[in-house]
Amino acid sequence: MKRFILACSLLLLLLISAGALAQDIDAAIRQQVNVFIDEWHDDAAHARAAYFDKMAKDGVYIGTDKTELWRRDDFKAWAKKYFERKSAWAFKRIERNVYVGADKHTIWFDELLDTSMGVCRASGVIYKTASGFEIKHYQLPIAVPNAVTAPVTKIIKDFEAKSAAT
Repeated sequence: MKRFILACSLLLLLLISAGALAQDIDAAIRQQVNVFIDEWHDDAAHARAAYFDKMAKDGVYIGTDKTELWRRDDFKAWAKKYFERKSAWAFKRIERNVYVGADKHTIWFDELLDTSMGVCRASGVIYKTASGFEIKHYQLPIAVPNAVTAPVTKIIKDFEAKSAAT
């Protein structure tokens, strides 16, 4: 009986240790992802071409306009004029939530950003490869406060009706 209790105790200790190790790995990945995304935003703020290298070749970027849905290379071509300046755009993290999949390779996140457009709540999917992280999907919507949704929606509808008429 003593051996059984000892074996159960050791098994429980191993399970607790494994759980703590998994949490430490997730925390380390979250920290690495925060650095990676902060660097990505900093690349844009300083118009560095490395910005696009952080996106997967088949990566998708969805901007604030309903027409802005690009694969990486198309996005790079569209943004070329912005990256010829000293700063393309500057997004500063207010807060970010990072989630790590069970495979430790699939990561998704959401973030509040301070931008020239006001506060945006962006989200993305990152994949961890043997050579590092790559952004597979990023979406940048403008955060519209609920209290002003009706007038903003009306402005958009009026704009689209006018655009359709021309």
